[in-house]
Amino acid sequence: MLGLRRLPAVSGRLAPEVTSVSAASSHSAVFFRTLQILVQQGPVRLQKLSAPDTGIVELRLERPEAKNAIGKEMLQGLRSAIQEVEADTAANVVLVTSSVPKVFCAGADLKERRLMGPSEVRDFVNSLRSTFSSFEALSIPTIAVVEGVAFGGGLELALSCDLRICGKDAKFSLPETGLAIIPGAGGTQRLPRIVGRSRAKELIFTGRRFDAVEAVTMGVVNYCVPAGDAYQKALELAREINQKGPLAVKMAKKAIDQGAEVDLPSALAVEEECYQQVLHTEDRLEGLAAFAEKRKPIYKGK
Repeated sequence: MLGLRRLPAVSGRLAPEVTSVSAASSHSAVFFRTLQILVQQGPVRLQKLSAPDTGIVELRLERPEAKNAIGKEMLQGLRSAIQEVEADTAANVVLVTSSVPKVFCAGADLKERRLMGPSEVRDFVNSLRSTFSSFEALSIPTIAVVEGVAFGGGLELALSCDLRICGKDAKFSLPETGLAIIPGAGGTQRLPRIVGRSRAKELIFTGRRFDAVEAVTMGVVNYCVPAGDAYQKALELAREINQKGPLAVKMAKKAIDQGAEVDLPSALAVEEECYQQVLHTEDRLEGLAAFAEKRKPIYKGK
């Protein structure tokens, strides 16, 4: 596999600029050498990386003619991809990315929306909200790779991921109030949980756009790297996660997510329950043996 250089990105601030080959060429090379494409047509493609990155899965948005706007076909593709990831016991981490240059996702397909009646709009938005909630509820970590615009439903998709990495040219917005509606796929709930209630109200009331610098400052994204390098940084994080005990990572995610929704005593009970789940595993014994033998552990998710 082609080597990927490490990016000097630091959480909470911009990474310094570095000289590199073009993102497009390096990214294409990575695809050529590492991807096993699953049979899936349409605007959403699910792909598995091959050894040594077995366990990393890509969910790729591919609707360039509409800047990855989410319509009925893409929504169905997202639902199918989530179901496939849920059924894949070998999957350890998901990267959500785009094949369209300078676009993550432009939001809802407003051309399609204009042809819907109120009840059809309601059903579509409810389905989209449910889909993003299902994605958020995946037992394995998810990482959004944002290059370019992430507006409306595109930002809501990114917010449903566990981690978010963006390029320096990324732009974000929840512009729905400008269309006399509100964010309906989780934006009014997930954004305040990430940036705080007051800041979320400002961003949603005004619908204003904010850039990568502000996104990392507010905590909307975990890392901001030079434009074109977001995929490489996300892959670096995915590889680190992929080396850890799969059951432990799943239980850590469960403990954090469920614990955040309850009071502290209840949350500590959730942590106890999750710790109990990893106590009698083969992986835990393997981790102890590898430490004693000063070698890299080989985890099997058992």
